Amino acid sequence: MHRGIAIASLAAVLAFPALAHHGWSQYADDRPLTLTGTITEASYEFPHGTIRLQTDDKTWTVVLAPPSRMANRGLAREALKPGVPATVVGYPHKTVADELRAERITLNGTTTELR
Repeated sequence: MHRGIAIASLAAVLAFPALAHHGWSQYADDRPLTLTGTITEASYEFPHGTIRLQTDDKTWTVVLAPPSRMANRGLAREALKPGVPATVVGYPHKTVADELRAERITLNGTTTELR
């Protein structure tokens, strides 16, 4: 009986990351965009960091890399804060008009590759 519960618990834990992660096929990788604006909100949370980027014409939700990858590549949590100018290069979501999956981000003259 206990073994069955342990196996079911392990299966649930292993399945969680797959459920939390969304596929990248939702993004138009044939239409790269470069957006420049100011960060209005930031999250450095699992499964992916995000920023809200205010450009001249609208506010975008920008999906970044997982926090561990950002940290390993030198992009600290403290760098992503409201008021900081940023440029992101990435791909727009196919159905969500204000969402972008970032390939790289530039803050204060430093570019971080996210993928």
